[in-house]
Amino acid sequence: MQGVRPNQLTGYGLVVGLDGTGDQSTQAPFTTQSIIAMLQQMGVSLPSGTQMQLRNVAAVMVTAELPAFAQPGQRIDVNVSSVANAKSLRGGTLIATPLKGTDGAIYALAQGNLIVGGAGAAAGGSSVQINHLLAGRVPQGATVERAVPSPLQQGDWLQLDLNASDFATAREVTRAINAAKGDGTAQALDGRVVRVRMPAGADERVSFLADIENLAIALPRPAAKIVLNARTGSVVMNEAVTLGACAVAHGSLSVTISSTPVISQPAPFSGQGRTVVAEQADISVTAQSGSLMQMKASADLGEVVKALNAMGATPQALLAILQAMKSAGALNAEIEVI
Repeated sequence: MQGVRPNQLTGYGLVVGLDGTGDQSTQAPFTTQSIIAMLQQMGVSLPSGTQMQLRNVAAVMVTAELPAFAQPGQRIDVNVSSVANAKSLRGGTLIATPLKGTDGAIYALAQGNLIVGGAGAAAGGSSVQINHLLAGRVPQGATVERAVPSPLQQGDWLQLDLNASDFATAREVTRAINAAKGDGTAQALDGRVVRVRMPAGADERVSFLADIENLAIALPRPAAKIVLNARTGSVVMNEAVTLGACAVAHGSLSVTISSTPVISQPAPFSGQGRTVVAEQADISVTAQSGSLMQMKASADLGEVVKALNAMGATPQALLAILQAMKSAGALNAEIEVI
């Protein structure tokens, strides 16, 4: 539903109560500045030139996701991550941190004790660490202070956005809604957007949406596609991929270059010349023969997989083979390289 979406919140705060694992003031001066600013707000004034060595405080970034329809007073989870050189946030407490949206307004206030999934110990120059110690979570650690307006009760139409652009799916969604709620209720504007006429009352709209979100539709068969990852050699294909009859031969070519240092020295007692170090390079080329293999036409994914496995090609070799088969017209699928 267009406009019915979560919103990301961020904030800068301080974690206190650490056991000597906080930020080092010399390398993270903003932590000290944050403490001084917070103390001034509480009415505590420090003499000028005061040197503070804070080992139990860490500067952190606080992030949260404000769900759709969240109302003031609702509690949400927050994630806390170190931004300086703290060693661990385990055992710390996040003090009141305002969380802002992209518009700069404060939508939530976070505070609470951190839960850190890692553990660690160090002594005598040796250390042991399990999992990550510089990020934690405060369950239900933020209170929503401001609600985000929702377009659900605005206007006579609601726009539904499909997860993937597909004309067939948009048509089936429109048919299912019109069959359940009457002709003209839904209109497919393009391959991704379906516009739905909404009832007038707020309670009726909620019931209407509860009905249409549970409608079953006959999903069309997806378009045949093969995704190739050139960096990892991964090959993924969906069930719509089919294979035409063809013949494939694939061999490998390897070039080996070896370099051997050679030392040239002048004759004994010659009094002339100098010792020179040179390199002797040996280059060899090896070509492995690839027999021509006939591949039968395959109409389903299982047969396509069997045909490709019969070649014994590595995933890296399949990248080239599939592209060549596509160029020859024997592969009925769209190839996408990521």
